[in-house]
Amino acid sequence: MNPTQDCGRRIEDLSDYLDTGVCADIQHVEYCPQCQARLAGLRSLSAAALDLMADDVASAAADGPGWLDGMLANLRMETRAGRSIPLSGGPLDELSETEGAVIAMVRSVGDSLGGVLIGRCRLEGDVSVAGAPVDVHINVSARYGYPLPALAQELRDAVTAELLVHTELNVAAVHVAFTDMRPPLDDATEIGGNEIDVTGEERP
Repeated sequence: MNPTQDCGRRIEDLSDYLDTGVCADIQHVEYCPQCQARLAGLRSLSAAALDLMADDVASAAADGPGWLDGMLANLRMETRAGRSIPLSGGPLDELSETEGAVIAMVRSVGDSLGGVLIGRCRLEGDVSVAGAPVDVHINVSARYGYPLPALAQELRDAVTAELLVHTELNVAAVHVAFTDMRPPLDDATEIGGNEIDVTGEERP
Protein backbone atom coordinates (compact mmCIF):
# COMPACT_ATOMS: atom_id res chain seq x y z
CA MET A 1 0.00 0.00 0.00
CA ASN A 2 1.27 3.46 -0.84
CA PRO A 3 2.26 5.01 2.52
CA THR A 4 0.61 8.32 1.60
CA GLN A 5 -2.76 6.65 0.92
CA ASP A 6 -5.55 6.20 3.41
CA CYS A 7 -6.49 2.56 4.03
CA GLY A 8 -10.17 3.40 3.51
CA ARG A 9 -11.60 2.44 6.89
CA ARG A 10 -13.89 5.16 8.23
CA ILE A 11 -13.49 6.68 11.69
CA GLU A 12 -17.19 5.96 12.32
CA ASP A 13 -16.71 2.22 11.61
CA LEU A 14 -13.70 2.04 13.92
CA SER A 15 -15.68 3.83 16.63
CA ASP A 16 -18.43 1.21 16.28
CA TYR A 17 -15.79 -1.51 16.57
CA LEU A 18 -14.54 0.02 19.84
CA ASP A 19 -18.09 0.13 21.19
CA THR A 20 -19.20 -3.35 20.11
CA GLY A 21 -16.07 -5.40 19.46
CA VAL A 22 -17.64 -6.46 16.14
CA CYS A 23 -16.06 -5.72 12.78
CA ALA A 24 -16.68 -7.15 9.30
CA ASP A 25 -12.96 -6.99 8.48
CA ILE A 26 -11.32 -7.57 11.86
CA GLN A 27 -8.21 -9.16 10.32
CA HIS A 28 -7.42 -5.92 8.51
CA VAL A 29 -8.15 -3.71 11.54
CA GLU A 30 -5.95 -5.78 13.86
CA TYR A 31 -2.90 -5.58 11.57
CA CYS A 32 -3.31 -2.20 9.85
CA PRO A 33 -1.05 0.47 11.44
CA GLN A 34 -3.41 3.25 10.31
CA CYS A 35 -6.41 1.57 11.94
CA GLN A 36 -4.47 0.87 15.12
CA ALA A 37 -3.28 4.48 15.31
CA ARG A 38 -6.85 5.70 14.82
CA LEU A 39 -8.18 3.32 17.47
CA ALA A 40 -5.58 4.66 19.91
CA GLY A 41 -6.67 8.19 19.06
CA LEU A 42 -10.35 7.32 19.53
CA ARG A 43 -9.60 5.85 22.96
CA SER A 44 -7.85 9.11 23.92
CA LEU A 45 -10.75 11.11 22.50
CA SER A 46 -13.23 9.11 24.57
CA ALA A 47 -11.21 9.74 27.72
CA ALA A 48 -11.01 13.45 26.88
CA ALA A 49 -14.77 13.61 26.34
CA LEU A 50 -15.34 12.13 29.80
CA ASP A 51 -12.84 14.66 31.14
CA LEU A 52 -14.79 17.55 29.61
CA MET A 53 -18.07 16.17 30.95
CA ALA A 54 -16.56 16.01 34.43
CA ASP A 55 -15.59 19.69 34.13
CA ASP A 56 -19.33 20.50 34.10
CA VAL A 57 -18.67 23.90 32.59
CA ALA A 58 -21.36 25.57 30.50
CA SER A 59 -18.92 27.06 28.03
CA ALA A 60 -17.30 23.70 27.40
CA ALA A 61 -20.71 22.21 26.76
CA ALA A 62 -21.53 24.95 24.29
CA ASP A 63 -18.24 24.48 22.42
CA GLY A 64 -18.29 20.69 22.66
CA PRO A 65 -19.38 19.76 19.09
CA GLY A 66 -16.83 22.08 17.46
CA TRP A 67 -14.05 20.81 19.70
CA LEU A 68 -14.91 17.17 18.96
CA ASP A 69 -15.16 17.86 15.22
CA GLY A 70 -11.72 19.47 15.30
CA MET A 71 -10.18 16.56 17.18
CA LEU A 72 -11.70 14.06 14.72
CA ALA A 73 -10.43 16.09 11.77
CA ASN A 74 -6.91 16.11 13.23
CA LEU A 75 -7.16 12.40 13.94
CA ARG A 76 -8.14 11.60 10.34
CA MET A 77 -5.24 13.67 9.01
CA GLU A 78 -2.54 12.61 11.46
CA THR A 79 -3.19 8.87 11.43
CA ARG A 80 -2.70 8.48 7.70
CA ALA A 81 0.55 6.62 7.23
CA GLY A 82 2.17 9.74 5.80
CA ARG A 83 5.83 9.88 4.87
CA SER A 84 8.16 6.92 5.24
CA ILE A 85 10.94 7.37 7.83
CA PRO A 86 14.05 5.25 7.14
CA LEU A 87 15.64 3.01 9.76
CA SER A 88 19.15 1.56 9.59
CA GLY A 89 19.58 -2.18 9.07
CA GLY A 90 21.61 -4.81 7.30
CA PRO A 91 22.67 -4.57 3.66
CA LEU A 92 19.58 -6.50 2.55
CA ASP A 93 17.15 -4.71 4.86
CA GLU A 94 14.80 -1.92 3.85
CA LEU A 95 13.48 -0.86 7.23
CA SER A 96 11.20 2.12 7.80
CA GLU A 97 8.38 3.40 9.97
CA THR A 98 5.56 5.74 9.07
CA GLU A 99 5.05 9.34 10.05
CA GLY A 100 1.57 8.47 11.32
CA ALA A 101 2.98 5.84 13.68
CA VAL A 102 5.46 8.35 15.12
CA ILE A 103 2.73 10.96 15.67
CA ALA A 104 0.56 8.34 17.39
CA MET A 105 3.49 7.58 19.69
CA VAL A 106 3.90 11.28 20.55
CA ARG A 107 0.19 11.40 21.40
CA SER A 108 0.53 8.40 23.71
CA VAL A 109 3.36 10.15 25.56
CA GLY A 110 1.17 13.23 26.06
CA ASP A 111 -1.72 11.09 27.28
CA SER A 112 0.52 9.61 29.96
CA LEU A 113 1.22 13.00 31.55
CA GLY A 114 -1.17 14.63 34.00
CA GLY A 115 -2.82 17.88 32.93
CA VAL A 116 -2.04 17.46 29.21
CA LEU A 117 -4.32 16.85 26.24
CA ILE A 118 -2.64 16.81 22.81
CA GLY A 119 -4.60 18.82 20.25
CA ARG A 120 -2.41 18.53 17.16
CA CYS A 121 1.05 17.20 16.38
CA ARG A 122 3.17 17.56 13.24
CA LEU A 123 6.72 16.75 12.15
CA GLU A 124 8.41 19.61 10.29
CA GLY A 125 11.41 18.71 8.14
CA ASP A 126 12.36 16.07 5.59
CA VAL A 127 11.80 12.94 7.67
CA SER A 128 12.42 10.75 4.61
CA VAL A 129 16.12 11.73 4.57
CA ALA A 130 18.23 10.04 7.24
CA GLY A 131 19.87 12.58 9.55
CA ALA A 132 17.87 15.58 8.34
CA PRO A 133 16.88 17.90 11.22
CA VAL A 134 13.25 17.57 12.29
CA ASP A 135 11.20 19.84 14.53
CA VAL A 136 8.25 18.41 16.44
CA HIS A 137 5.34 20.82 16.94
CA ILE A 138 2.72 19.95 19.57
CA ASN A 139 -0.45 21.90 20.42
CA VAL A 140 -1.57 21.28 23.98
CA SER A 141 -4.66 21.86 26.09
CA ALA A 142 -3.60 22.22 29.73
CA ARG A 143 -5.53 22.13 32.97
CA TYR A 144 -5.47 24.98 35.50
CA GLY A 145 -3.26 24.22 38.45
CA TYR A 146 -0.29 22.87 36.48
CA PRO A 147 2.70 25.26 36.09
CA LEU A 148 2.99 25.68 32.33
CA PRO A 149 6.80 26.06 31.99
CA ALA A 150 7.39 22.89 34.01
CA LEU A 151 4.62 21.06 32.13
CA ALA A 152 6.08 22.08 28.76
CA GLN A 153 9.55 20.92 29.77
CA GLU A 154 8.21 17.60 31.08
CA LEU A 155 6.43 17.02 27.77
CA ARG A 156 9.49 17.99 25.73
CA ASP A 157 11.73 15.67 27.75
CA ALA A 158 9.27 12.76 27.56
CA VAL A 159 8.70 13.11 23.80
CA THR A 160 12.42 13.49 23.07
CA ALA A 161 13.28 10.41 25.14
CA GLU A 162 10.61 8.32 23.39
CA LEU A 163 11.73 9.44 19.93
CA LEU A 164 15.35 8.57 20.74
CA VAL A 165 14.32 5.04 21.69
CA HIS A 166 11.84 4.27 18.90
CA THR A 167 13.05 6.32 15.92
CA GLU A 168 16.29 7.46 14.31
CA LEU A 169 15.04 10.99 13.72
CA ASN A 170 17.46 13.85 14.21
CA VAL A 171 15.17 15.85 16.52
CA ALA A 172 16.34 19.47 16.47
CA ALA A 173 13.62 20.74 18.82
CA VAL A 174 10.27 19.91 20.37
CA HIS A 175 7.97 22.95 20.32
CA VAL A 176 5.04 23.06 22.76
CA ALA A 177 2.23 25.59 22.24
CA PHE A 178 -0.53 25.89 24.85
CA THR A 179 -3.65 26.59 22.81
CA ASP A 180 -6.33 26.03 25.45
CA MET A 181 -6.82 25.99 29.22
CA ARG A 182 -9.34 23.75 31.01
CA PRO A 183 -10.80 24.27 34.47
CA PRO A 184 -9.42 22.20 37.37
CA LEU A 185 -11.18 18.99 38.30
CA ASP A 186 -12.66 18.53 41.74
CA ASP A 187 -11.94 15.23 43.48
CA ALA A 188 -15.39 14.13 42.33
CA THR A 189 -18.09 15.70 40.20
CA GLU A 190 -21.75 14.80 40.55
CA ILE A 191 -23.38 13.80 37.27
CA GLY A 192 -26.86 12.32 37.05
CA GLY A 193 -27.08 11.58 40.77
CA ASN A 194 -23.80 9.65 40.90
CA GLU A 195 -20.30 10.84 41.65
CA ILE A 196 -17.69 10.33 38.95
CA ASP A 197 -14.13 10.75 40.16
CA VAL A 198 -11.24 11.82 37.95
CA THR A 199 -10.56 8.23 36.92
CA GLY A 200 -14.00 8.05 35.32
CA GLU A 201 -15.36 5.49 37.78
CA GLU A 202 -18.86 5.94 39.16
CA ARG A 203 -19.35 5.89 42.88
CA PRO A 204 -22.80 5.31 44.40
